[in-house]
Amino acid sequence: MFRYDNVPPEINRLRCRVNYHALKFLPEIEQMANLVVSRMRNRTGSPNPYMALHLRFEKGMVGLSFCDFVGTREEKAKMAEYRQKEWPRRYKNGSHLWQLALQKRKEGRCPLEPGEVAVILRAMGYPKETQIYVASGQVYGGQNRMAPLRNMFPNLVTKEELASKEELAGFRKHVTSLAALDFLVCLKSDVFVMTHGGNFAKLIIGARRYMGHRQKSIKPDKGLMSKSFGDPYMGWATFVEDVVVTHQTRTGLPEETFPNYDLWENPLTPCMCKA
Repeated sequence: MFRYDNVPPEINRLRCRVNYHALKFLPEIEQMANLVVSRMRNRTGSPNPYMALHLRFEKGMVGLSFCDFVGTREEKAKMAEYRQKEWPRRYKNGSHLWQLALQKRKEGRCPLEPGEVAVILRAMGYPKETQIYVASGQVYGGQNRMAPLRNMFPNLVTKEELASKEELAGFRKHVTSLAALDFLVCLKSDVFVMTHGGNFAKLIIGARRYMGHRQKSIKPDKGLMSKSFGDPYMGWATFVEDVVVTHQTRTGLPEETFPNYDLWENPLTPCMCKA
């Protein structure tokens, strides 16, 4: 992790200038991002705010997490084969992996499933009509896994639904171009939600703070969520109260509210100024 409490201030200021002033996107990426944002805001005929959701639930992320997710016996068997092939050293002891998966979930170190994200957002008070832009790779489990999120928030779209194949053709030649497009659309959103860390999400949160955005950036407390989801006796009202109280300090505005020293996520203190 790049920390800002163990390097000289002038180095931090240089890093900030590189991050927020020297780094520029290609004009065609900026133009397409602006077009997608415009279409996102005007989907219902009049300008509307929208939420951007960085959903990290691709097969590689699910596999690497070594967390256990609800699924059919066949799905679990295929995932076990995939993990054994990709990470043979970590897969040696099957019983130990089961214990590790349980421990990681208790500690909030597992990716949030689309359905879990949906329940959290509803508990936070976001209505069914909320416009949501999803930045994600191919979601593990496909449409079946996405169904709970889409059912609770039907106004959910991706760049592939907002732009034609022809418009995106040039960007598909480079994966980084598609990621840059998602980055800018997320950056310009009214609410940004990250579900499982990573530099992409941290850079968006940091950039929004640095530019003085008053919009929210939400970082779900996965530890609390795993505890709440695992309690079969918890009622909806209690769950909502837990979510609201816990996330009072995890819905970041420009002020530094997330307790860590990551420069990309918390640029305000080390950057000092924008000059």
